[in-house]
Amino acid sequence: MEFVISPLGDLAVVLSFGNEINEKTNRQIQLFVNKLENEKVRGIVEWVPAYTSLTIYYQPEVITYDSLKAELESVGKSTWQSEPDRPLVYEIPVCYGGEWGQDLAYVAEYHGLDEQEVIHLHSNREYLIHMMGFMPGFPYLGGLPENLAVPRLEIPRKSVIPGAVGIGGNQTGIYPDDVPSGWRIIGTTPVSFFDHEKENPFLFSSGHYIKFVPINQEQFTAIKQMGRDYQVKTYNKG
Repeated sequence: MEFVISPLGDLAVVLSFGNEINEKTNRQIQLFVNKLENEKVRGIVEWVPAYTSLTIYYQPEVITYDSLKAELESVGKSTWQSEPDRPLVYEIPVCYGGEWGQDLAYVAEYHGLDEQEVIHLHSNREYLIHMMGFMPGFPYLGGLPENLAVPRLEIPRKSVIPGAVGIGGNQTGIYPDDVPSGWRIIGTTPVSFFDHEKENPFLFSSGHYIKFVPINQEQFTAIKQMGRDYQVKTYNKG
């Protein structure tokens, strides 16, 4: 397992696994995380996976940078057979178009498609969750079809509603809260997937997948009314 270790201030290090954003790189990161969990290195506080890197936060009063670097290099060379858990695919219901997806018509027109074709293309695949960012609960997804990529808004909206599903450039994602956005909103999910009151507040985590499932207005309302009682359907990848 190859990676480069670099300091990030005096409380963290970054492990870089190359510069290619793909499933192979993500798998390498997940494998390393599994090994790291098995080793239980004293002084490590937490780690944060990204597209091609893994940031590890540590306590310098417990372990020095040089010692941590040596430990991480040892983890990478470990022969312990670490296989990540079989990834899950989360089926996320989405009401496309209309008041819930005001930019669906734009995406369709931009690519010379009708709206149903856009919905089919967007929902007919499993998107890898590369990482969680820029706000709590936001999944960065890989796998958007090239013929759905669109330019971002010239002037970002001041806010989108929680659950908004958007496309920005060659990425798609779900907004867990009311925030400004320059992405094209094509639908909305009634599912809440970030709850700060839970011990594990996030529904998703990197290394798993999301599949969007089209629903109608009646289904949207029914799921919304169920609130926390609604159970997101999952299945094993592959």
